[in-house]
Amino acid sequence: MNNRRIAITGLGCIAPNGNSVGEFWDALTSGISGLGHISRFDAENLPSRIAGEVLGFTPEARLSAKDLRRMDRVIQFGMISGMEAFEDSGLDLSDEERELSGVLIGAGIGGIETIEDTTRAMAAGQKKVSPFYIPSSIINMVSGDLSIELGLKGPNLAITTACSTGTHCIGIAARLIAFGDATVMIAGGAEASITPSTVAGFTAARALSKQNEDPQRASRPFDKDRDGFVLGEGAGVIVLEELGFAKARGARIYAELCGFGMSADASHMTQPGPGGEGAARCMGNAMRDGGISPEDVDYINAHGTSTPLGDLAETLAVKKCFGHRAMKLAMSSNKSMIGHLLGASGGVEAVATTLSVCRQVIPPTINLDHPDPECDLDYVPQTARESKVEVALSNSFGFGGTNGTLGFRRFVA
Repeated sequence: MNNRRIAITGLGCIAPNGNSVGEFWDALTSGISGLGHISRFDAENLPSRIAGEVLGFTPEARLSAKDLRRMDRVIQFGMISGMEAFEDSGLDLSDEERELSGVLIGAGIGGIETIEDTTRAMAAGQKKVSPFYIPSSIINMVSGDLSIELGLKGPNLAITTACSTGTHCIGIAARLIAFGDATVMIAGGAEASITPSTVAGFTAARALSKQNEDPQRASRPFDKDRDGFVLGEGAGVIVLEELGFAKARGARIYAELCGFGMSADASHMTQPGPGGEGAARCMGNAMRDGGISPEDVDYINAHGTSTPLGDLAETLAVKKCFGHRAMKLAMSSNKSMIGHLLGASGGVEAVATTLSVCRQVIPPTINLDHPDPECDLDYVPQTARESKVEVALSNSFGFGGTNGTLGFRRFVA
């Protein structure tokens, strides 16, 4: 991260098991699942009929009717989580400071609900398309709309790297601060892809769980009965500041973002690289970037999607990267409770990892009833654990073989 240290000062989150950071963290540490049967459309004829929907979502409480008409659900998630994070940070920026404050929030798929609805209407004979169709569906409008709402005039961009999106957005945002392009960045990921074509597409790719009878038990990372991931939706956003700036204004600092690594598997469109080699290099790159040794790391927030190949590859990657230290690490998967939020996963899991480091609590991996013999690490099964967490990593791995890892360190004033 060069010589400029990065503070995390604000958190925002919308997830299937909580519509705010407080609700999400309470549910996560209590082992409460947010998964259920799909209600947003009729999924009766699909092999996978379960998802992690955000229920009780009331965007009209934060956004005007005019805004809502021009924002796909993914933009609404990202906007409201970003506003929550900004307010949580307590930032009060001058005009000059706003010129060095920016937004970097991405999505893996973007405004697919708007695209599907518009395509369906045109196929049925509708002649006119809404003038908001394009700005409602393109991925960079989460950052664009939030920068307008908050008056932030620094970097304004989005990254999309499938399921690594949120992690890459946060890591690149930190580097913008480290190299002087910004002093403050609001960064993370958003996704709202529980739609007919998305569910059908992931089902066709044989990626989704078909354990429809008991949705809350369908996502079971590292369990021998896992059969795929459960699609989720939501957003996770954090506020990053140059440490000196944060301290000078008396900010509450949750943790430091102390490392960022990337790698490519260069192996397969959808499957992880053999033996987790690419993921291992990614974690190693993050530790090297942050000056972290294997002995420093106490906890890994796993990508942990509940797919047979993915969970095994991540387990092998941790062993390859950490050697004998792997057996002494705690490692858990938030996706056991919220499903896989695609491009939002890294953002939501960054919020969770920040709170683990800040509060010294590790959320559990629920539904780990019959551990896979080949997945033999400490996955913190069923119940949250109070534990020393000085340094933690958070992993995200995406289609196309794209990998990202963030490093977090407990902040001591």
